[in-house]
Amino acid sequence: MDIKILQLIEGAKAASGVTVIIDVFRAFSLESYMFAAGVECIYPVGQVEKAYKMKIKHPEWILAGERHGAILPGFDTGNAPSLINDLNLKNKTVVHTTSAGTQGVVNAINASEILGASLVNARATAEYIRGTCAKDVSLVCMGLAAKEPTDEDTLCARYIKAILEGKENKIDMKLEIERLKHTSGAKFFDDKQQHVFPKEDFSMCVDVDKFNFVIKYDPLEQKMHKQEIIY
Repeated sequence: MDIKILQLIEGAKAASGVTVIIDVFRAFSLESYMFAAGVECIYPVGQVEKAYKMKIKHPEWILAGERHGAILPGFDTGNAPSLINDLNLKNKTVVHTTSAGTQGVVNAINASEILGASLVNARATAEYIRGTCAKDVSLVCMGLAAKEPTDEDTLCARYIKAILEGKENKIDMKLEIERLKHTSGAKFFDDKQQHVFPKEDFSMCVDVDKFNFVIKYDPLEQKMHKQEIIY
């Protein structure tokens, strides 16, 4: 199995084979919690204007997303998993647009299959890939606004790669996550940014292997859905 770790939009465009778009803080962490709460499907879109048009056509759908971390005007929720508890998500359809994660999905034009992943479903994602017997795997780290690599996304890619190679014991996840508090995760502990990056989001996004499902993209219907994994 040839496993490549790629970065940002360029990485998404260069990705081939089974492609995993990674966004830990916070796109695919949010989608994981949404699916766990009963969401039926999620449409990842790149442009805010497209999201608004979809909402006009389907007013019952939920708009979720951000730019620069903050909730977009007129949206039902932002990109924070800690703030969706008050939403009724059972059997709902969500339209999701973000600065990084969803941009990776729409730019992975050469992938044979696209998955969305974060630390909360990393092992399930690796086990799904193992089951496909894929020869070509691309792990794409979307980073900060798809412009700058981040420690948490690269850690997630390294972890998935290590599981696939049977080397996961070489990564001290507890130590690596503790380090995130002082690097790319420091914003969650900044009092001045709590309105955009709630402290609770950090622990929710780094709850490693919380969910035993993968998030798969259907290119024909252009939406994400959940698939349970047994391992």
